[in-house]
Amino acid sequence: MKVAILSSIAWRTPPRKYGPWEQVASQLTEGLMEKGIDVTLFATADSVTNAKLDATCKSPYAEDSEVDPKVAECLHISNLMEKADQFDLIHNHFDFLPLTYSNLIKTPVVTTIHGFSSSKILDVYRKYNLKTTYVSISNADRAPDLDYAATVYNGIESPDFPYVDSPDDYLLFFGRIHPDKGTSEAIEIAGKAGRKLIIAGLIQDHAYFEEKVRPHIDDDQVIYCGNVGSADRKNLLGNASALLHPISFEEPFGLSVAESMFCGTPVIAFSRGSMPELILDQKTGFLVHTVHEAILAIAQIPKINRSDCRKWAESMFTKEKMVDGYLAVYQRILGI
Repeated sequence: MKVAILSSIAWRTPPRKYGPWEQVASQLTEGLMEKGIDVTLFATADSVTNAKLDATCKSPYAEDSEVDPKVAECLHISNLMEKADQFDLIHNHFDFLPLTYSNLIKTPVVTTIHGFSSSKILDVYRKYNLKTTYVSISNADRAPDLDYAATVYNGIESPDFPYVDSPDDYLLFFGRIHPDKGTSEAIEIAGKAGRKLIIAGLIQDHAYFEEKVRPHIDDDQVIYCGNVGSADRKNLLGNASALLHPISFEEPFGLSVAESMFCGTPVIAFSRGSMPELILDQKTGFLVHTVHEAILAIAQIPKINRSDCRKWAESMFTKEKMVDGYLAVYQRILGI
């Protein structure tokens, strides 16, 4: 079986820091290679992989202002599609645009839908619904008028997030600094609970950061440590007493939520989107609906057995489980 993985080129695959789509594409690529699958990764030229790497974009456009995103994306996608007959299957991790080639090639295309950035892009997914194969990353993130071959949860390399039995006392917010992710609410929750909060993540909405976040940063009770890399990520997640995840949107998946539980760290999340699928309420964290409920949940953190968080994550969100899920989809499509 020859498989082409089409990754995003906003960030490197795997990302140096932020880049969830690229992270998942990387884990899948390496996992398939470990299974003996012949894989070619289409990603930025600085990507790191054991698979064959095919690249038209030298550096990620989110890191290099000299790269025109639209031009780079067109060259990147067309590069693969013009080589489609070299592969048994194409796995698209690059949103809706590659679908527009699917009627022009004979190679089957699997598209992992990593979320819908706008309801408007559903028109593209609807048009190619019968031609291609869609996979959702949670049951919550399914459009009712699309057909799906499976739900495959995002997978994580569990050794990258070692279990921590005796954490520190701080609370952690880890994610994009954006109203959707609830950075301001996390500050409010920690402040009213009288707890120290560490914030880590990419500033995606600078106006929001300046208005709602920066005024509270005092480097004592509220600390912002920037957009951190993998080493700091696992240390921050592992040593937190809990991860605060007060989202205000229907989140398709939350990598930091799963990573946190791998470390043994429970999650207090607003019960929206995929959160009821990721978190076992009262067992690996708490599903709440308001800031007040989140504050009350903080007092219940000692009741959570951190080893239960690890066991749950290992049973649901490993790289190996994800790879097996996608291989089952591939085999069904190819009739093998």
